[in-house]
Amino acid sequence: MPSEPLHRLTLSEAADLLHRREVSSVDLTRAAFARIAEVEGSIHAFLTLTEDLALEQAREADARIGRGEATPLTGVPGAIKDVICTKGVRTTCGSRILEPYVPPYDAAVITLLKEAGLVMVGKTNMDEFAMGSSGENSAYGPTRNPWALDRVPGGSSSGSAAAVAAGMAHYALGSDTGGSIRQPAALCGVVGFKPTYGRVSRYGLVAFASSLDQIGPLTRSVRDAALVFEAISGYDARDSTSAPLETPRIADSLKVDLRGLRVGVPQEFFVEGMVDSVRSSVEAAIQQMEALGAEVDWEVSLPSTAHALAVYYIIAPSEASANLARYDGVKYGFSYHEGESMWENMEKTRQHGFGDEVKRRIMLGTYALSAGYYDAYYLKAQKVRTLIRREFDAAFQTHDILVTPVSPTPAFHLGAKLDDPLQMYLSDICTIPVNIAGLPGISLPCGMMEAPDGTRLPIGVQILARPFDEASLFRAAYAYEQATDWHHQFPPL
Repeated sequence: MPSEPLHRLTLSEAADLLHRREVSSVDLTRAAFARIAEVEGSIHAFLTLTEDLALEQAREADARIGRGEATPLTGVPGAIKDVICTKGVRTTCGSRILEPYVPPYDAAVITLLKEAGLVMVGKTNMDEFAMGSSGENSAYGPTRNPWALDRVPGGSSSGSAAAVAAGMAHYALGSDTGGSIRQPAALCGVVGFKPTYGRVSRYGLVAFASSLDQIGPLTRSVRDAALVFEAISGYDARDSTSAPLETPRIADSLKVDLRGLRVGVPQEFFVEGMVDSVRSSVEAAIQQMEALGAEVDWEVSLPSTAHALAVYYIIAPSEASANLARYDGVKYGFSYHEGESMWENMEKTRQHGFGDEVKRRIMLGTYALSAGYYDAYYLKAQKVRTLIRREFDAAFQTHDILVTPVSPTPAFHLGAKLDDPLQMYLSDICTIPVNIAGLPGISLPCGMMEAPDGTRLPIGVQILARPFDEASLFRAAYAYEQATDWHHQFPPL
């Protein structure tokens, strides 16, 4: 048996013990639920727990391991963001309007994980319909940061990040529309990876903004993220935006040498108001990459980055207003029945079913798409989106990766930005351009900041690569991680 508690193991460490028969999947699963019983009451990372299902899957995994048919994920407990459809298990998207919804099918990524030997401990809490940067927009109450229970874990994949950080799951799936994997990963001190748009099927991902959404893993190490990425990526004909490419093999070829890697540092990402500790930690991370042999260019410029926030908050709400029109209370989900007409029932269904942030974004999107405003807002935003993508393309002509901050601040206090949506939106200023351009991006721990009350708060660094060049991204992330100790930090719960 390992010397440290099972819940503190990385996915890779747990898989190694399983394959050597030093622990069983049932042991790991029971340890995960013991940890959940210990800390979930303080954190609220889950909306649905699936203990019976997980133990059944664990027993199947142990039998599979015994037959020599295991993959690196077989039998290792994981968690799934509640925006991803799971057959027979409630999927709410953190919204009252889907509170009773139980999907009749699995998302593509769930099918792939089941083939790999999934043990699902539960569905994680999230900002409603993935709209939020703090985890406070869930209709079922906020998730709290395991490092400081009075602070946010980031969003919208708040529960997934908190569950992994607190040791309640060895890995989790999240979704990333404007930073919703990378930002909570940074604030919770874990690894969060958003693949290139089109690399992972969106079939069964409940849509927020279809041209921006992408599924990815949250883990305790870079290699773990690569293993989950390999398991869930690949072409899917059911997703019209899925790229017809082979699944990359990355995890077993990771090295600690960065000689010859060309690193660019876009100055526009070091925004005004960035906390000094964040700036210095990210700069120290880049210097560490330089010490590992990378060639660093500190003077990269992406001038249109300043417009990314405005572009995102036109395109994303516009797509959301179209995608969320299906929630009318007629076929599934919450339905209001006390009105005098069908139209009143439909109106009241949305009034009571959607939260304030979702309503705000639906209205923004409907306005941007309306007659007389489409050209001025939506069409212009799409043109600027093209400029942003072209600037990234130009930067990648001379650089293999770009390195930036993830969030301008560490985790802030619960409630601190709820009354100021613009300040909340600014939390994603470093991550949004990546979704607009469809790039792969990873967040990994690079430092800690001590708050005035003595609380230690994680800081993350973001690494970006050209589309479908996840190998360069993981190469840099792994080499940096192995040269530092930040990924070994664990919250003092």
